[in-house]
Amino acid sequence: MSEGPRALLRRHPLAADALLAVGLVALELLFTLLTPREYWPRPLPATLGWSVLCAAPVALRRVAPWPAVGAAVATLALPALTGDGTTAQGVALAVLTYTMAARRPARAAALAAALLWVPAMVANVLAPPSVALAVGPAYLVLNNLLLGLLSFAVGRVVNARRAATRALRERARVAEERQRSLAEQAVADERRRIARELHDVVAHHVSVMGVLATGARRVLRRDPDAADEVIGTIEETGRAALRELRRLLDVLRTDAEPVAELAPQPGLAGIDALTEQVREAGLPVTLRVEGTPGPLEEGVALAVYRIVQESLTNALKHAGAASAQVRLSYGTDALEVEVTDTGRGPRPEPDRIGHGLVGMRERVGLYGGVLRTGARAGGGFRVYARIPVEQPGPLAA
Repeated sequence: MSEGPRALLRRHPLAADALLAVGLVALELLFTLLTPREYWPRPLPATLGWSVLCAAPVALRRVAPWPAVGAAVATLALPALTGDGTTAQGVALAVLTYTMAARRPARAAALAAALLWVPAMVANVLAPPSVALAVGPAYLVLNNLLLGLLSFAVGRVVNARRAATRALRERARVAEERQRSLAEQAVADERRRIARELHDVVAHHVSVMGVLATGARRVLRRDPDAADEVIGTIEETGRAALRELRRLLDVLRTDAEPVAELAPQPGLAGIDALTEQVREAGLPVTLRVEGTPGPLEEGVALAVYRIVQESLTNALKHAGAASAQVRLSYGTDALEVEVTDTGRGPRPEPDRIGHGLVGMRERVGLYGGVLRTGARAGGGFRVYARIPVEQPGPLAA
């Protein structure tokens, strides 16, 4: 889609101002041609040359405003040399005064106006043109003063209007951002409310499943048909809880998060493969397992895997030429995981909190465990976590 003439001229201010200067020259020629030949102050070629010279500073009024002002002041020597000024010269001074007043601060605009019009009035007094013989130099000085003040006043009005427009646009932008922020906050609040409600629904389903499972175990031998019916109800309730849990995760997921793949989450069994990958990446790692592994909740196993993964990743990034050790200790009431390295450790940055350590702490705290991280006495870094393990007990008969 092609641009309109106005948009094209806005993108090329030098070309637009050059056209304005050409218009001033054309205006000078029009006035000259409408004047009887016997009243021409100079031949037409000389008039055209003087008009071009006086209008040229207008072409630079936006790309080089102060040089344009200096060039316009220099053309004021023409009346002293020729005895008469040009119409293009007076209009050029008015245009430059307006431009500086509309685009510059008040002090700079006032200085530019003084630089333009004070020499013009002095030139009219010291070397008055031929028209001053009829009206007098005072009239020309007053005319220049009024023209300069009018140009300056119009420019300042335009400057104030542009400033008000920019302020309104900024206020509109801030209001739009604030409205967007409020809308996002409202969406987040609604999602949290829905998540709490779905959490209650899922918790209710799980509680019902536990009660039904207890009842089914009690009547399993006496009434197999009733037990089968109860197990079917448990099955349907479990499916309903799973559907609600998926909805809960959809509510909690933000738009910036990618949709999770339907793949099982890693657990303790994946730590061997993880340490092997780190060895191939260049960090020697040894894995030591103490105690007898027992049944663990999938969430606990995932938390342990993420702790080991984050710790080895940090060691790979910051430890340098070092080695690392992963220790898993299975106890009767807790699982301990310790990752140590012999490197130099991360550089201390008091104003920066690592997201990895925060994530570890959140995961461990979710299961009532403790996390300790820090530099080792002999050098290197240590990550230690202790997570309580609930042992399955006998069901009440």
